[in-house]
Parts: sequence; C-alpha cells; structure tokens
Amino acid sequence: MIKIKNTLFFIFILFYSFSAFSEQTVEEIIKERKSIFSKNYKTAKRVQSLASNGDIDEAKKLMIVMSDNYKRLLDLFPENSKVGFGTEALPSIWENKDEFNLLMTKASSNMIELTSVIDDTEDVRATLGKYMWSSCKSCHSRFRAEH
Repeated sequence: MIKIKNTLFFIFILFYSFSAFSEQTVEEIIKERKSIFSKNYKTAKRVQSLASNGDIDEAKKLMIVMSDNYKRLLDLFPENSKVGFGTEALPSIWENKDEFNLLMTKASSNMIELTSVIDDTEDVRATLGKYMWSSCKSCHSRFRAEH
C-alpha cells in the first residue's frame, strides 16, 4: 500500500512539475514572439529613417535582421500558445495556420527582395510601403487583435 501511495505521489509530482515547466515554456514563447514583432516594428521605423536619409547600406543590414525575425516567428505559434501572457494573437492564426505561415514567409522574402530593389528606386517611401509596410498591414488586419 505504501508503494502505491509513493508511486502515485511521484506521478503527481512529476505531472505537476511537467505542467509548470510547460506553462513557463508557453510564457517564454509568447514573450519571444511579442518581442520579435515589437523589434521588427522598431526596426522598420529605423529602416524607413535610414533609407529616407540615403543610408541604404545600414538600412539593408536591418532588412536582413527583419527577414530572419519573420522566419523565427514560424516556430512561435504552437497550439498550446493561443491564450495567456498578454498575447494579441487572434485564433485565426491557428485556424488558418498555412495562410499565416505563408504571410511570415512572404514578409521574410519581401525584406530580402527589398535589399535588391532599394538601390534603384526613385521613390523610397513607396518602395518601403510595397515591400515592408504592406507585410505588416496584411498580417495585422487578419491575425492581430486591435489595441
């Protein structure tokens, strides 16, 4: 009888520890994705400023950082991270996962393409709108709660 109680107690402790660990992991995932989106927004504003002032080489470096961030986001929306910890992600992300992933992939590709076309553009603002800001807008309008 004591062995059964000890075994059940051990299983309970193991289950509780695993749950606490998984909750921490979900919190870290949500915080990381929020941080990446926030960084990308700040970086996009910096890209806009640099490119508008003719510092294209520095802007290109940041475009590549943004591209890498979009790729990282593909792994930061597991099923168990739909709610909690201040997430602003809408359920439509998980309901339309392929579409969301495609938008993240497209945003990443757009940033790389932007590094190629920015040198020859006559209208920096319009080019940034087409390749950078449109990616932000299409995702926000579909997959982010209003704030």
